[in-house]
Amino acid sequence: MHLDFAVVADYAIVDQAGKLSVLGMFQHIWVQQFPAMHPRLHLVLRLKGKRTEVGEHHVQIRLLDEQHQEILGGTGNVSFAEPPAGVTDIEAGAILVFDVPFPHAGAYRFEITIDGQGKAAVPLTVSQLPASPGATPGPGGQRLH
Repeated sequence: MHLDFAVVADYAIVDQAGKLSVLGMFQHIWVQQFPAMHPRLHLVLRLKGKRTEVGEHHVQIRLLDEQHQEILGGTGNVSFAEPPAGVTDIEAGAILVFDVPFPHAGAYRFEITIDGQGKAAVPLTVSQLPASPGATPGPGGQRLH
């Protein structure tokens, strides 16, 4: 089982056919003050595997800050159904929605573990908006949340 991709986004959905749609991917958040709360952050995963990996797989998500302090975490299972005859690869999308507290500015990361194996770290930085009126976020069109 491997993690095809993991991103942080404004919104995501998996339709009835299993198609994954993701809107507003980002890696930086601007806030007015700390501590801050980012409502409804979507962590989007796509897992892939072989037909022999059908069944349930344990997923653990942890949000850590620069000092390796856990800000939030959770565990769950992703279940892969038997694919149609002749199909050898399986895939599933998973969308986790969090109200995420950010106690201070800095670098954070979502660590993703599947079946006890570390698969990815999704980086996320959080900064305070400049105090001067009319100031805008830095270069690169960083997200204002």
